[in-house]
Amino acid sequence: MMNMLASVSESFWSPAIWLPPNITWASFDSEPGYAQFYDLAYPFPLAIVLIAVRFMVERAIFRPLGKSLNIKDTTYRKPEANSVLELAFVARQKDYQALSKEAGLTERQVERWFRQRQMAGRPSPLSKFTETGWRWIFYLSLHMVSVWVMWSKPWVWNTFYCWYDYPFHVVDPAVWWHYMWELAFYWSLFISQFFDAKRKDFWEMFIHHVATLALLILSWTNHMHRMGSLVLLVHDFADHWLELAKLARYANFKMCCDISFVVFLVTWSYTRIGVFPTWIIYSTTIEAAQLVQMFPVYYIFNCLLSILLVLHIIWFYYIAKVAYKSLISGKTDDSRSDSDSDDEDSEDNPSDNKKLK
Repeated sequence: MMNMLASVSESFWSPAIWLPPNITWASFDSEPGYAQFYDLAYPFPLAIVLIAVRFMVERAIFRPLGKSLNIKDTTYRKPEANSVLELAFVARQKDYQALSKEAGLTERQVERWFRQRQMAGRPSPLSKFTETGWRWIFYLSLHMVSVWVMWSKPWVWNTFYCWYDYPFHVVDPAVWWHYMWELAFYWSLFISQFFDAKRKDFWEMFIHHVATLALLILSWTNHMHRMGSLVLLVHDFADHWLELAKLARYANFKMCCDISFVVFLVTWSYTRIGVFPTWIIYSTTIEAAQLVQMFPVYYIFNCLLSILLVLHIIWFYYIAKVAYKSLISGKTDDSRSDSDSDDEDSEDNPSDNKKLK
């Protein structure tokens, strides 16, 4: 058994898979400062720290701030138990007339039960505000750190430096910390997405986090961290503007919301749909081919970049929908969000409030 595991490990870590031809893992033992696989253990405790800091920031800063702005802390409770309607809800059956006879209720009561059941467990506007506030702070911090770390790096201004003398690139200490904190943040997002407010693009975000983590881990392991740092730089440009627009929307600051969303729309479209394929993917497919002998993980790396580009296109569709709706209605909304209805229909007939059987 042990021999089999050793054989699998040896095959998995074969330099022929991870590195260009005629280069082995021993090639990186001669000089300190090269990226090492064991470095990737550091982001796990850092992710736990971030989750703890998030908990404190949300409760110490954004929850009191949200309350001072009169953002509602509505709790959506489940309706009274009804086995007939619960089975229909799970099966997504909405024949209210038939269900009203089977459950012994009026159609209005059945419709109201379904509405309450769908809203049950959804986070309140205040909870969304606090969650968004944390993301805004961290996305903004990541953006500023990315610019500060990367501004003086030659491969930012000439991407051929990502491939000159590859893979023998010593990691700059600032880039090392930048990578570790970015990985920690994405690990914390990967963990917390199962507890945060569920959005319509949950699975797209899940795939995005998995692809991003895989991209960062692969690029660190096979010493493509220069190109990986450029991917992070491009991705950090726009997200904080979206979170700021959401904060303003929850607080009913319409002008701030609209301005932030327009800035987000421009920066996101430019960096994700423009710069990402024409700068990042162009470099990994065209420039790299001129200087680097190809190897299997290189193709996996480009495949992950392509997955991110497909997700960018999907999100561009969502963003375009928001922009179109805001032009038509004059109200900026996030088409990925759950319904933000705060209360049940207050104009229900008093007779509908009688106890469900």
